[in-house]
This record gives sequence, C-alpha cells and structure tokens, in this order.
Amino acid sequence: MTDTPKLLLASASPRRLQLLAQAGIEPDGLIPTSLDETPLKNELPRSLAKRLARAKAEAALTLSARNPEQAGSYILAADTVVAVGRRILPKAEFQEEASECLLLLSGRSHHVYTAVALATPKGTIRQRLVETKVRFKRLSRLEMETYLASGEWRGKAGGYAIQGLAGSFVVKLVGSYPSVVGLPLFETITMLEGEGYPAKKGWLEPA
Repeated sequence: MTDTPKLLLASASPRRLQLLAQAGIEPDGLIPTSLDETPLKNELPRSLAKRLARAKAEAALTLSARNPEQAGSYILAADTVVAVGRRILPKAEFQEEASECLLLLSGRSHHVYTAVALATPKGTIRQRLVETKVRFKRLSRLEMETYLASGEWRGKAGGYAIQGLAGSFVVKLVGSYPSVVGLPLFETITMLEGEGYPAKKGWLEPA
C-alpha cells in the first residue's frame, strides 16, 4: 500500500537497525544526528538518556522537514546510558576509558538506561525510559586485557557490547536485553502502535 506512513530512524547504529529488523520493521530512511552528549552538571543517568533521545528526535525532525519526501514521517530516536550508581560511564573511544569502565563494572552490578523518543506526524514527541540492571562476573586481568585488545568496546556505552564478546561477562540481567543492546523492543513497538504506526505490518509479508 502506498499510504503506509514512513518511519525514519534518527541513528546510524547497526545494532538498532538489527533490532528493528528482528521486530519486522525496516525504516524508510536514516537521519543520524550529531550532538554534544556531555552530561550536564549533576545530571542523573536517566535524565541524560531522556534528554539526548529527545534532542536526537527533535534534530532529525528539523532535518526531515526540509525534505518533502520525509516530511510527515514518524521519527524514532534512542540513547543508551550506562551508570554505576550516579556515575555515568562514557561511550569509550580510547582504550584508557574502556579499561576504567571494565574495572568499575567487574564483579558488581550496574544500570543501563535506554530512552526512546518518537516524533509523530502530528508534531508531538512521546518518550519511554527503560532501566535494566546488569551484573558482571569478577574479571581477571587477562580477561580485561584480551577484551580491550578485541576493540569491541570502541564507541560503546560503558565500554562493552553485551551482544558480543562481553556477553560472557554477564552473570545476571534484570530488565530488557534488547534495551541494553540499544533499543527496547517491547516499549518501542507499543509506542509506535499507540501512535498509529502499523509496526506489525511486516509480519504479514512473505520473507
């Protein structure tokens, strides 16, 4: 059908694309945004995730409005923050950052907050925040050094990717696994459908 509304993903993350594909959704386009993700003074992890997700949705909405083919689309944005207590861990770009993250995470629990923001064709923005508790095993020096050498941590919140090698570090997870990867599917699908987007339309189409 030609009247199916368009869905744009305000991200270039392969993980979020894979998660949407897992749910049977293929975005009609990508609008990655570039924002300063530095936490504000005394900003809490959950507040940071919500602020950045909304800012990404708003930035993508502004960009899409300039393109007649994208105007009036649904826009989905998300942001993931890893924290130990109130301490926000970086999206590690340097090995020293990743090493510090692993030392903090080793043998203890941490929280992963993923906020999802949905801009609708009506111009409204809806948000959901999902909190997941993850516990790591106590990591040996060899495990940390080997993981750092893998390079998998680069650009990942908290310096690790649960869907990769670091999944073997996880002792316990309470909450949403896909949210830790980067997009909570239950909440995302529920929000899309609640705003009139046919999120399960792809389920009826032949592979």
